[in-house]
Amino acid sequence: MKNRRLFALTLLIFLLPACSDDPGPVAIRDSDKELPARWADLTLEVIRNSFPNSPTFTSRNLGYIGLTMYESIVHGSPVHKSLVGQLSGLTALPLPENDKTYNWAIALNAGQAFILKNLYAHMQYSALEKVDSLEYAVFAAESATTTLDVAERSRLYGLAVAEAIFEWSKTDGGHEGHMRHWDMNYKFPSGPGYWVPPAFGQTVSPYPLHPHWGSNRTFIPANSQMPVPEMIPYSADPGSEYYKSFEAVYKKRFQLTAEEKRIAAWWADDPTQSASPPGHSYNLATIVVTLKDATMVQAAEAYAKVGMAVADAFICCWKVKYTYHVERPATFIISNIDNTYLQFWPEPPFPAFSSGHSTQSAAAARALISVFGNNIAFVDNTYEDRLSDFEEIEYRSRSFRSVWSTAIECAHSRFLGGIHTQYDNEVGTDQGITIGDNVVALSWTK
Repeated sequence: MKNRRLFALTLLIFLLPACSDDPGPVAIRDSDKELPARWADLTLEVIRNSFPNSPTFTSRNLGYIGLTMYESIVHGSPVHKSLVGQLSGLTALPLPENDKTYNWAIALNAGQAFILKNLYAHMQYSALEKVDSLEYAVFAAESATTTLDVAERSRLYGLAVAEAIFEWSKTDGGHEGHMRHWDMNYKFPSGPGYWVPPAFGQTVSPYPLHPHWGSNRTFIPANSQMPVPEMIPYSADPGSEYYKSFEAVYKKRFQLTAEEKRIAAWWADDPTQSASPPGHSYNLATIVVTLKDATMVQAAEAYAKVGMAVADAFICCWKVKYTYHVERPATFIISNIDNTYLQFWPEPPFPAFSSGHSTQSAAAARALISVFGNNIAFVDNTYEDRLSDFEEIEYRSRSFRSVWSTAIECAHSRFLGGIHTQYDNEVGTDQGITIGDNVVALSWTK
């Protein structure tokens, strides 16, 4: 099958106009600006069709996919600059030849196809066919506008950038993370206040998800230096801050409105049925990119920033989770408040503090705001076609008046679902802001 695809692409190159005259430098064309969003949409489809899935592994891959998109075309921009030398361990990437013409859409196209097929070598065949189909269709359409030399040079350049980024990705600690979700030899602490596998959970597993993820390499060096925030000391005393934070979750369970249940469901982002929380953030980037009619390089910048923001968010958050191993609200409530309690939404298979949803949504929002600003009214349609699956909750698209308001609602949704305390969400949001700001603080322009 691989040889057949290679033959088809070789044949397509052979049939291009055989003109070797170089017409001179060509900037990134606005006519190509829909291409990043097309690849982003397909990226999320690939994720949904590549099992097993997890928010940790997905976040990592989105970082590399977004970065590949940006680096494959950055040298076609008179304003933007490469991130080589600014990211952890990324010391070099292939450079375009001086005084040679490149079709940047072809470079981006080749890079996205390669990085997707290598990060998700386990994708379902139906998804692989769609990746190949988009790659060939774009190459054919763009090649009709240029010469054989330019088309092939551009394809090979995008491919070389993606290959180099993929090789670099293998050394981050998360390579092929989908094959080792659970460490059966991991010893997590036991006793009052510590996490236990959920009785009512998204995944039935006696082990925590990716307990070593917090030691992975971050994209941004500054994010690896962030201190671990403090957790409220455990106490079963009804007057303690710890007790009251869990008691608030308990009380809210019996006050949930229909709208609050829809909010909890909308942001649940169960990785067994969706592209998980970082995929939701990547789709928000697509919504804003499309709404703002972004140029190709603007869109690539947005995807790179959001991708790396969510990737680093999960590393930093997982470092916190496996420092403290804090119990979920249901565990404390059943032991200390009401032994008949059942939280509204199923628990994920890892410790509570701090909130992953809050951390990644804040980081992604800060990244996206840096490109397009905050005051953007838009509709989040991520799950508009999803069928009701839990308590017959209807999935309706949600309207927002700003980018930041998505981060606020995402964080609050975990309190509504009974998954996190407000303190989990507040700390996660604060960390996410710093993580996103560290992404933005890189030198993106000349």
